[in-house]
Amino acid sequence: MNEANELMTQQGYDNLVEEIKDLRNNQRIKIVEEIEIARSHGDLKENAEYHAAKEKQSFIDTRIAEVSSVIAKAKIIDPATLEHTRVSFGSTVELLNLDTDKKVTYKIAGMNESNPDENIIYYNSPLAKQLLHKECGEEVEINLPSGINEFEILNIKYP
Repeated sequence: MNEANELMTQQGYDNLVEEIKDLRNNQRIKIVEEIEIARSHGDLKENAEYHAAKEKQSFIDTRIAEVSSVIAKAKIIDPATLEHTRVSFGSTVELLNLDTDKKVTYKIAGMNESNPDENIIYYNSPLAKQLLHKECGEEVEINLPSGINEFEILNIKYP
């Protein structure tokens, strides 16, 4: 895999394409109109509406550049075509914390698909990197913010 590539599913790619279309075709056009309206109100030095709109335009332009960069580096992977006997992109991994006896499940996903609140983690995150290529039954020490914990991999599956 080329380091410049950003792995994602087709759905993740499609979501980014839709986001950039919305940014370019809707939000960018709307903010340009807002700037013109604010500009028509006179003195730009003390025109809070104008400055807020310009700031929003800058945010939109930055986001367009970020999303464009990710799309340009995208490598679409269908996790269903990968073997999930080892932890890989798209795997759902069930772990047992050997220190606390608690089970936790993580799904390994692309950057724009990750959601830590739902235990969907970015494949390039420190946690995922420590799990990738491990097999069911393996014990692994994982460096977490709370310290080093030892886990056993109970199950690897897709999805």
